[in-house]
Amino acid sequence: MNGSRWRRVGLGVGGLIALAVLFLGVVMLSNVGLRGMRVDLTQNRLYTLSPGTQQVLADLKEPINLYFYFSREAAAKQAPLVMPYATRVREFLEELAARAGGKIHLAVVDPQPFSDEEDRAAEFGLQSLQPGSGDALYFGLTGTNSTDGRSSIPSFQADREEFLEYDVAKLINELGTPKKPVIGLMSSLGMEGQFNPMTGQMGEPWPILTQLQELFTVRSLTADVDRIDKDVDVLMLVHPKQLPPKTLYAIDQFVMRGGRILLFVDPNAGSDTSGQDPSNPLAGAMANHSSDLAPLLAAWGVDYDATKVIGDLERGLEVRTSMQSPPIRHIGILGLGHADMNQKDVVSASLDKINLATAGSLAARPGAKTAFEPLLLSSASAAPIPAQRFNALTDPTTLRDGFKPTGVRYALAARITGPVESAFPQGAPPDQKTAAGPPIAHLAKSAAPANIVIIADTDMLMDYMWVQTREVFGQRVAQAFANNGDLVANILDNLSGSSALISVRGRATFSRPFERVEALRRQADDRLRGKALELQAELKQTETKLTVLQSKRNDQSSLMLSPEQEAELKRFVAEKARVRKELRETQRGLDVDINRLNSRLKFINIAIAPLCVAVAGVIILSLRRRRRTAVSGAT
Repeated sequence: MNGSRWRRVGLGVGGLIALAVLFLGVVMLSNVGLRGMRVDLTQNRLYTLSPGTQQVLADLKEPINLYFYFSREAAAKQAPLVMPYATRVREFLEELAARAGGKIHLAVVDPQPFSDEEDRAAEFGLQSLQPGSGDALYFGLTGTNSTDGRSSIPSFQADREEFLEYDVAKLINELGTPKKPVIGLMSSLGMEGQFNPMTGQMGEPWPILTQLQELFTVRSLTADVDRIDKDVDVLMLVHPKQLPPKTLYAIDQFVMRGGRILLFVDPNAGSDTSGQDPSNPLAGAMANHSSDLAPLLAAWGVDYDATKVIGDLERGLEVRTSMQSPPIRHIGILGLGHADMNQKDVVSASLDKINLATAGSLAARPGAKTAFEPLLLSSASAAPIPAQRFNALTDPTTLRDGFKPTGVRYALAARITGPVESAFPQGAPPDQKTAAGPPIAHLAKSAAPANIVIIADTDMLMDYMWVQTREVFGQRVAQAFANNGDLVANILDNLSGSSALISVRGRATFSRPFERVEALRRQADDRLRGKALELQAELKQTETKLTVLQSKRNDQSSLMLSPEQEAELKRFVAEKARVRKELRETQRGLDVDINRLNSRLKFINIAIAPLCVAVAGVIILSLRRRRRTAVSGAT
């Protein structure tokens, strides 16, 4: 017995030693053979790079340097809620560097106050999240390339967490392709400044054009071009009117070659000065100020009516027809909020306010092969209005005469993607065939999926719709009060990126809300709202009774309450106290439900998991004892 027992002990020790050696061997082999391999177990695949981002990394021709600046101590003291998101950003950047094959060199910098790192952060243009309150709190990213090019994200904002991957991929793409994108601008409006006959001087360029010239290389194109140069990254068409067939064909073939377009059309452009006659002021007002791009829109799968303006009772802004008149609501001048913008598209998700005037509507054409994705929407209290009603309009209130909302939310701007066919199936028109230059082969189908953004309004580009310009120390300073300029810059920035970058859309957020808790809060809010309405109704009813009692009194000038009024007032005070008590009980019940749920979760996390391990241990121990008993009985 003793010998067999020692033999079993020796086998057990030897087995443990063998398991330890096997464990160490597996760890060493995994470190060598599985180096760089990762498994993303998060529900929304937060740490899995999209194919577009992987393509951006693969297209890098030379290494780039990324510097992640985060003031850890300042964040812990001043903004502790930033810490989890900072960890998320750092881990994502580390994943990018690991997947880039040595083309991204990442440095994590914690700039201490009054240090060289803090000076360099300010030099890169990074912004402190807590300006003027204690130590500077930097939470941003900057990058450099071999040609001294720089690009930065001044600060990571929690409200753009969904677009973290896009913003970082965009920065990497900019460093990998440092040349400014070329924007071909074809406009029938005087965006570059028009000659003023009263002053004899040229007017200032529109602020929107000045902003775009800082971000892109803007090249002006005439309305009679035969072809669009191949180095044009995005074609920006503003209010195209009566374009000749050769220009339409040039635009068509630009899309067929994979070119991207930002198109502004308008059923009634306020900045269209065509048809004006100084001797007859009404001539310009009665002229046709609409624009269209037929037949290209039909080929792209878009329906657009250049004779209809969208009016909106809910989104209409207040305007003044004169300095003396009070403000009145104009249902043709719209102010869109955050809820009216596409939250899934990166160009519009982070914007708060867009102003438009006499905008048209867009819709997917029946049977279209392209995908139609609205970017800006009206409210459900909208309906189309004939554009002629806006000619020489002096009283905007007349637009509401006979206006009946349809209950439809109209698309005022949209993105069109997918394969398209040429609007010229027979080839180039006659005037294009005689154009100078070497002939270009006709393309009947798009070589790559089209990516076109259409906005059914041009007035949004005008100064008064989004920016206020002031003279400060002899310089013109533009101060934006709406996001019109941001929307245009975002669209051009998005369209001018690589196809891979365009495909990187918003990802799921890092934060995971407590859905059960939120549901409980919503239920309690509904109950609280009902109680509040009940209290208001009883208050109004009691006030009415008091008024009736007061009117029945003979001496209404007396300040003393009648016995009836006193009784009614006491009853209301008691009823008011009862309803308030119920409100408190409802709120207390909400807290009890939430605390009960929290206790249940804590019990599951703290007790259930260890209990399951303990039960498993007891089961394993019982099985071992049974084996030992069976072996002892056999011997």
